[in-house]
Order: sequence, then structure tokens, then C-alpha cells
Amino acid sequence: MTILVCGGAGYIGSHTVAELLDKGHEVIVADNLETGHKAAVWPGAQLITGDLRDETFANRLFSARNIDAVIDFAAYSLVGESMNEPLKYYKNNVGGVINLLEAMKNNQVRYIVFSSTAAVYGEPDEIPILETAPTNPTNPYGETKLAVEKALKWAESAFGLRYAALRYFNVAGAHISGEIGEDHRPETHLIPNALKTQLHGGALKLFGDDYPTPDGTCVRDYIHVTDLADAHILALEKIRSSDKSDVYNLGNGSGFSNKQIIRRVEKVTGKPLRCDVAPRRPGDPASLVASSDKIIKELGWKPKYASLETIIETAWAWISSHPNGFPE
Repeated sequence: MTILVCGGAGYIGSHTVAELLDKGHEVIVADNLETGHKAAVWPGAQLITGDLRDETFANRLFSARNIDAVIDFAAYSLVGESMNEPLKYYKNNVGGVINLLEAMKNNQVRYIVFSSTAAVYGEPDEIPILETAPTNPTNPYGETKLAVEKALKWAESAFGLRYAALRYFNVAGAHISGEIGEDHRPETHLIPNALKTQLHGGALKLFGDDYPTPDGTCVRDYIHVTDLADAHILALEKIRSSDKSDVYNLGNGSGFSNKQIIRRVEKVTGKPLRCDVAPRRPGDPASLVASSDKIIKELGWKPKYASLETIIETAWAWISSHPNGFPE
């Protein structure tokens, strides 16, 4: 297949591109490089630089190429920023996808896997979260992802689009080769920030220690980025073979608190980590842990890097060998 990966120069997108190429697919990457990196695009993929908020660019992607399917990662994803700049998130996260769907419709491309988020659930009533749980986001980031999921549903009804929406929260780790990894600027994720603190010195900022959780810090599930990439590919194969849309959660089913993550980082790096407690970030739920039972049962998804230590070890290998991230 020829697959268009939107946001394929970003963290999750670049790892998905690597897995697609490994499976023999032709890959076209569309990325505006606002947060992605040209150096992260896996060799063998074609990079086309542009912005999905530009309707002309979105249509040009399809009109000049025979694309079979789309995997979409192109979005802003900072919860705190979304609280301060909600319109920016709607314009990009919703507006860009609307242009993408219009271009797909105009060029008879029917299959898309959408990178959603467990943030669509808000503060869940039960843990682990099932796909049938109520959706009530507590931040604009989650709200924009939910808006796209609803748009996908109506597009399916209107013109036969088939989609899979994958809901996950914390992604970590790096490619086993050590060639690509997580390089956000600024970095807001706990594991890379903890590892960078270990590498460069200083203190890690821990946001909130007064949540209604066993140790007072946020609880999240974690999934290795390559396992997540594999899940996107399985979901694409499923919607093409079944000609049916679906939604899947991805997580470890139990979750780890921020303090537990810090202890694991100390174990992997072999030294204590200094932490400074800061106030909670607006929009952060206390606990988000998703069940992966459905995707395991229906798609046969089997994580290769399920251990938290392995996730942190691969991230540490990338960060310690790329102390300044990707070259610009």
C-alpha cells in the first residue's frame, strides 16, 4: 500500500513510518516541521513539507499521488497550552483534519487511522477505562480530539469513510536502533524530562503531589512508541479487511504514578533524581489508565516492549546518545 502519514516527522509518526517501511509499504510523510524534525523521517519515506490547514496543500497531496490510506498524527498535544489557547487547538487539531477529510473525499480515499487520546474521557468513573466509558474531556486538547472522532463518524455515514480512532495517553521509549526518539521542544512529558534531568543535572519539576491517588501524584499508563506504531498498522489492516470503523484504547491496564516513574528512572540511570514539587497543571486528571483488552482480542496486538523498565531503557539509550536531540 501507499500510505500517507500526516505528522510523520514527529515522535509517534516517525516510529510508525519506520514500522510501515519495514513491512514493505510505500510511505509519504506530510509535515509542516513546526514540531517535527526532518532528521526523524525514516530513510525510504518521501517527505512533503506543508500544512494541512492549507486546503490547497491538503488536496495537492492526493491529486498527485495514488494514496491508499492515511494515518494522521498531525496535532498540537500540550494540555496546559490548550487550556490557555483553546482556539489555536481547534484551528489546528480540528480544522486541519477537516481539510484532510475533504481531500480524502475528493480523491476517493476511504481509510484513515486517527491518533486520538484517552483525554477524551476526562475524569473516568472506573479504572481501567473501557471504550464504552462516557466521554467528558477536561481540557480543550481532549475536546478537539473528541470533535474529530465525531466528524469521522459523520463522514462515515455521509460518504463511506472507514476509520479507526486509537485512544492512548502516555507514550514513551525510543526505536530499538537508537536512531530516532522523543524530541519535543519544549518537552512536557515526565519520562524524557526525568531522563534529561539525569543527563544534564538540575531538578525535575513534579506537577502536583496532592491528587486523590495512593501517593498523591498523577497516575498514567505507559506504552512503548513502537508498540503503539504497530497498533496503528494493525488497525489500518483491520478497517480495510472488515470495511468497518472502530475505536480502540491502548494502555497497560494498571498505570504508574509519577513517583513510581521517578523510582524506575533512578533504577535505570543508577543515580538519585532530584525533584521540586510544583502546583498542579490545569486540565490534568488524577488518573487515566486504559484497558487494551479489545485491541488485543480483536486485532491480536501483542506489545513487544511491555515492561516499564524496557520503555525507560530505550528512552535513556536515545537521550544519552542524542543529548541535544535531532540536528536542526
